[in-house]
Amino acid sequence: MAEFRLPKNSVVRKGRAHAPVSAADPKRVKRFTVYRYDPDTGENPRYDKFEINLDECGPMVLDALIKLKSEQDPTLTFRRSCREGICGSCSMNIDGRNGLACTTAIEDVKGEVKITPLPHMDVIKDLVPDFTRFYAQYASIKPWLQTVTTAPSGKERLQSPQQREKLDGLYECILCACCSTSCPSYWWNSDKFLGPAILLQAYRWLADSRDEMTGERLDQLEDPFRLYRCHTIMNCANTCPKGLNPAKAIAEIKKLEAERVM
Repeated sequence: MAEFRLPKNSVVRKGRAHAPVSAADPKRVKRFTVYRYDPDTGENPRYDKFEINLDECGPMVLDALIKLKSEQDPTLTFRRSCREGICGSCSMNIDGRNGLACTTAIEDVKGEVKITPLPHMDVIKDLVPDFTRFYAQYASIKPWLQTVTTAPSGKERLQSPQQREKLDGLYECILCACCSTSCPSYWWNSDKFLGPAILLQAYRWLADSRDEMTGERLDQLEDPFRLYRCHTIMNCANTCPKGLNPAKAIAEIKKLEAERVM
């Protein structure tokens, strides 16, 4: 595997099956520069250049990638699923900003569209990063409802509207990792720092009135690296495609940690 850092001796070349553009208006031709890496070839990572007639393509960056794979280079590799900004599969770096290819409009990118994998993650192939560590960190917070009392017979564990409202801005996270891979603290300490996405998910359960393991959850997070490596840089909130604020959730966890030792 190769971590996404393009080496000095990398090459830039056009797509292998570069298709001619038939647009009458040259202003409707968009150039895409796409990061490529195939571990099976033993070659260095590179950038391939493609051109697309926007009159024959959907409006989103994911539409362009699908068109490139279908018509110009079938070896181009990326993740996708819902195409509705719900699954988080197509997270990548577009024009220097982490986001979802399915919700990023081509027209919003001025000039050439440069597409790379999420930064500072191992790359499996092309635009596909390795989420193994990210998912292991997610599993480590035990992201499910934990209780010790017996549930009411034949009934759900109820919440008031006010209690349920505390989960707004938390449950919407789709684990796309755009926030974590935009965080410098996570870049340098991803082996020990949980990162914005996982800590936001951790607070989702701390804020849930039905969960009865608050103390145990806080014990598990109390660590100089797992929680406190966050320096409130705010890249996470600025890049989240769902408009969430992981930095605020992390601050709330730190507040809970401080309150229990007072």
